[in-house]
Amino acid sequence: MLIRALLVWLLIAGGEVIHGALRITFLNRPLGDRRARQVGVCTGSALNFALTWLTLPWIGAVTTAELLAVGGLWLALMLAFDAGFGRAVFHFPWKRIARDFDPRAGGWLGFGMALLFLSPLAAAGLRRALA
Repeated sequence: MLIRALLVWLLIAGGEVIHGALRITFLNRPLGDRRARQVGVCTGSALNFALTWLTLPWIGAVTTAELLAVGGLWLALMLAFDAGFGRAVFHFPWKRIARDFDPRAGGWLGFGMALLFLSPLAAAGLRRALA
C-alpha cells in the first residue's frame, strides 16, 4: 500500500506542476498573481480529489487509519515538495512561501493542503455512499 500511495503522490505532484504552469500561463495576467493562486488552490484541490477518487481502489487503503495515513504521507511530501520547489526553482524567500499559507495575506494553500490530507478519507466515504 505504501509504494502505491507514493506512486499516486508522484502523479499528484506532477499534475500540480502542470496545473501551476497552466495557471501562470492563463490566469496570472487576467486575474493577477494572488487571485490566480487562490483559483489554483480550488482547481488543484479538485484535480487532487479526482486523482484520489480514481486511484484509491488501486492503493488499497480501506480503514480510517490507512486512509488518514495515506493523506498524512501526501501532506508531508507535498509540503516538502512545494517549499523545495519554490526555493530551488523560483528562488522564493521563506517569507513568500509562508504568505501562500496565510489566509490573512490571501494565501489559501493551507486549505488546499488540508483538503489533500482529507481527500483519501473523503473519496472513500463518497465511494461507500454511492455504492
